[in-house]
Amino acid sequence: MENVGNKPVVLMKEVPGFAQNRLQYALLAESFRLVEDGVLSPADVDTTVVYGLAMRYSFMGPFQTIDLNAPKGVSDYCNRYLEGIYKILVAQDNTRRFSPETVNKIDEHQRSLYPQEKLGETCAWRDKRLMTLTAHYHDMKDVDAKLFPKKSDAEKQ
Repeated sequence: MENVGNKPVVLMKEVPGFAQNRLQYALLAESFRLVEDGVLSPADVDTTVVYGLAMRYSFMGPFQTIDLNAPKGVSDYCNRYLEGIYKILVAQDNTRRFSPETVNKIDEHQRSLYPQEKLGETCAWRDKRLMTLTAHYHDMKDVDAKLFPKKSDAEKQ
């Protein structure tokens, strides 16, 4: 995995689905809700992710993000924001099913960007972007190693 620019993870126990997909489903669920509830258009959902979350999530995960979003780190972030987050999570209701109209609205938006017969070409565009980002990660290894030196097994304990 590491030879092709990926990082393996170890599941501590068996769960249905891939870990990456499970995280993606949470984002997808809220994305569908925001469209179905008339809060955002499909285009605005994508813009919010591309120019917001993806910018930081392309090089750091959700826990490092919250660690750096409060003056004293994760504990401070949770003390400040967790109650508000809980209120939103309860309101989100992740058991909700989305209407065929919402699915069609999102599909129509995507087809306005590129027709179905261009999906292969668009996948190639995506793959090129991902390969370029992976190359950037490799270029940044020295910078990352200076900022985040790896601990030896003895130091980890």
